[in-house]
Amino acid sequence: MRKVLVIVLLALAAALPLSAQKSSSMKKLESQRAQLEKEIAVLNRQLKDNSSAKEKELTKLSLVKSKIQAREKLIAASDQALRILDDSIRTCRADIGKLQARHDTLSAYYSRLVRSTYKNRDSRMWYMYVLSSQSIGQGFRRFGYLRSLASEMGAQATRIRETSAALEVEKERLESLRATEADVRRQVVSERSKLRSEEDESSRLVEKLSKDRKKYESQLREKNRQKEALNKKIADLIRQQQSKGGGKGSGSKGGKKTSTVIDAKLSNEFASNKGRLPWPVEGAIVERFGKHRHPVYQNVELPQNNGVTLAVKRGTQARAVFNGTVSQIVVLPGYNQCVLVNHGAYYTLYSKLATVAVKPGDKVKTGQIVGTVDTIGGEDLFHFELWNGTTPQNPENWLRD
Repeated sequence: MRKVLVIVLLALAAALPLSAQKSSSMKKLESQRAQLEKEIAVLNRQLKDNSSAKEKELTKLSLVKSKIQAREKLIAASDQALRILDDSIRTCRADIGKLQARHDTLSAYYSRLVRSTYKNRDSRMWYMYVLSSQSIGQGFRRFGYLRSLASEMGAQATRIRETSAALEVEKERLESLRATEADVRRQVVSERSKLRSEEDESSRLVEKLSKDRKKYESQLREKNRQKEALNKKIADLIRQQQSKGGGKGSGSKGGKKTSTVIDAKLSNEFASNKGRLPWPVEGAIVERFGKHRHPVYQNVELPQNNGVTLAVKRGTQARAVFNGTVSQIVVLPGYNQCVLVNHGAYYTLYSKLATVAVKPGDKVKTGQIVGTVDTIGGEDLFHFELWNGTTPQNPENWLRD
């Protein structure tokens, strides 16, 4: 039995590189789909918490649009999974066809051997065949032929059993692939239905916001003021830190120029981890980095967003993305408590916090809790920024996919 299992594995080894690649792609897609489903669950929770708030249509629209984007990515990942599954099913069917053909060929050859042996089944004929040899050498050769014939029959029977076992393995794999494909197709149908419903909800919100433009523009102006105040405050704080010794600077002492030098080692370590830093929280992005136009009032350009804002579960804890030192803790309208952490030439900002677990001067490690996200106006949102000196960076370029 063990030998049969080994042969089955060897028979499948030829297709291993492609199968391994497909398996790796499927695992990556499954991980992506699971993450997107978690993000959608967070957004649904936020929408439910805001469902009774009359003045939160702007927030609801942002959440719904983020959910639509996540849903579209989820459907795209599922479609890609279906393509891989379809390809695997075709490959599996081809392998089954090849194994079946081999099995049929082996069986036909074995049948011929059996028939030949049956016709000459009288053992006396075999004895006479050997004894009638004209020399001892010919006798040995005839004896060897008879022995190899018997061995070939045994080997042929073994090959048939091994091929049958491999065939069964492939048939079972095919059934498993078909079941998985059917399940994914059902999920895609369900996701497309939810997407249509969310798009309808988005359209209704856009229509409502368009009708009550004056009312919502005042809310928008207030949010914009808060964002501009945050941008100015963080840039000022970083400049102050650099002048104190958190970065390169110059001054005079006794007629001589002096300079303060950043922690070059920490800066280099931070920079070398670009694209691999952990996310400070688990959640769904609802506001991305950069300049954007308002989703409803297209002629309105929003202030520069120097970071990313994520919808999170209530009570989520924010964690440091890298080793560093807490520079400042400030309180700003709309952003509540904000923690600024220095990483040499780089800075990270953790804002919209209800409580903080650190104080200025504290050394923090990667993954250490810096605070708990606040619920502000019924919203559980976390804002994160990453700066290189006084230049804001897109956090999505620095954090893990």
